[in-house]
Amino acid sequence: MMKTKETLVTGFALFSMFFGAGNLILPPFLGFNAGPEWFLVALGFFISAVALPLLGILAHARLQGTMLDFANKVSPVFSIIYCLFVYAISISLPAPRTASVTHEMAIQPFFGSSSLLTSSIYFILVLVFVLNRSKILDILGKFLTPLIIGILLAIIGIGLFSVHPEMRPSGFETPVISGILEGYQTFDAIGAVVVGGVIIISLNLKGHDSFKAKKQLISRAGVLAGLGLFLIYLGLILSGAMSNAEFDEDITRTALLSGLSLNTLGNIGNVFLSVLVSLACFTTAVGIITGTADFMKGLLGESQQAYLATAIIGCILGVVMGQFDVHYIIDVALPALMFIYPITIVLIFLNVLPERFASKAVFRAVVIVTLIFSIPDFLSTVGLADKMQAVKDMIPFANYSIGWLLPVILTFAIANLLSRKSK
Repeated sequence: MMKTKETLVTGFALFSMFFGAGNLILPPFLGFNAGPEWFLVALGFFISAVALPLLGILAHARLQGTMLDFANKVSPVFSIIYCLFVYAISISLPAPRTASVTHEMAIQPFFGSSSLLTSSIYFILVLVFVLNRSKILDILGKFLTPLIIGILLAIIGIGLFSVHPEMRPSGFETPVISGILEGYQTFDAIGAVVVGGVIIISLNLKGHDSFKAKKQLISRAGVLAGLGLFLIYLGLILSGAMSNAEFDEDITRTALLSGLSLNTLGNIGNVFLSVLVSLACFTTAVGIITGTADFMKGLLGESQQAYLATAIIGCILGVVMGQFDVHYIIDVALPALMFIYPITIVLIFLNVLPERFASKAVFRAVVIVTLIFSIPDFLSTVGLADKMQAVKDMIPFANYSIGWLLPVILTFAIANLLSRKSK
């Protein structure tokens, strides 16, 4: 009974750390634009926003170290650079975005206060939670997540059983690919390698010392969190699709979510949505800042001063970046995501695979090829799309922003064949 309760608490805590700003505003908008093809975009979104994060948690359960272990087989130097880059992105973009979404959807409509005031109070509260490190898992898992899930189910459930006009046609040429790329914006694959470390350290602080027991607990909690994410995403995407004829085609992501909550829960819907947005965003920000502070503490010899300094710097950066518009932060994040996401994806896959398929030579070859073939996608998002077009035309699937995929699969196969031959 105790194990079941701890699995539920850990799974709920994982869910809450994953489920933040992007997870709320992206799925309904995806369904809204997909219309009748909502299932295809849901499939793509499931691949990048559910399956990959789940594999990331399973990799953590297998490694039970820090994020450094994800890339150590490439080289220790590369691992440190990769980790610093991921944590820098995490505290600079997805963490501040949670404050920006909270202000736009939960504070400004009621109080009309400045975004500076919102983000300042918001990250002071985040800092309080981060400094109470040993209690994070229980607070998130026992109290905040059930509230988030309850409000979400109310919005989705009422919306699905309401009468809607006929859907408008899909606006996507390749709905599955569009779903995959939109899933990038949730940061969930990156989130998996960040918050997975938070879970491991939290369990260690609670006195868990059995490798096998922790592996089982983390794996089960990951599956539970993944199932929760899948069902919520599916409901939000379908809600957006069923309502796509009820709103203007140029509606924004945040306005659509507000409209859906108003349609389902009436005037009180805005209050419920405000609570939902605030909780969902807050738990994610706590997970990101805690993960970053944990990493810097471990990197600098278990220094508590490093933990405190990183937490404070992360919160100050959150206040500064939280002043920007949500859609601006999403646009700014795209180039970084197009570069770091493919690397994160292949590292997750390689760390899940059995050792005989993922030697150091395989790690190095696959990661190098991923880096090379991610460059055209990255450059295309920073204003060089025209110059990159000739290159992308020569690479299979590059025009769908996944030009790295086929070269990586081939490299993985060839590296394994050569490795076996040399043995």
